[in-house]
Amino acid sequence: MATIIKDVSIDAGPAEVWDALEDFGALHQRLVPGFVTACEFDGEARTVTFSNGSVAREFLVTSDRERRRLVYAVVSDHIKQHSASAQVFDDGKGGTRLTWITDVLPNDLAPYISGQMDLGAAAMQKALARKTP
Repeated sequence: MATIIKDVSIDAGPAEVWDALEDFGALHQRLVPGFVTACEFDGEARTVTFSNGSVAREFLVTSDRERRRLVYAVVSDHIKQHSASAQVFDDGKGGTRLTWITDVLPNDLAPYISGQMDLGAAAMQKALARKTP
């Protein structure tokens, strides 16, 4: 199984980043607008449409407010295993470090998933960055 780890620096406070991450049904509006173009949440799972046209059904596994950690899984015919977690940490400088970990099978999907995570991380940084007057 391939494991992909991204540490993302975000110029926003941890509470603000967590608030956007925890809003599981508003992914396309709050956390990664532009990278995700649509998100429909039915109370159990969200159907996510990405900017490249791909669609994924993602199930919320757990959302832990105390630890600011969210876990989700993707169910698909061509993916044997896909689980991911994102956890928000105070970077000690007024910003946030978000650690995003994905485990995926088959292994040959790892380069694609890693690239998509890079795009998602950039979208988070842009969407959540503090606005300067």
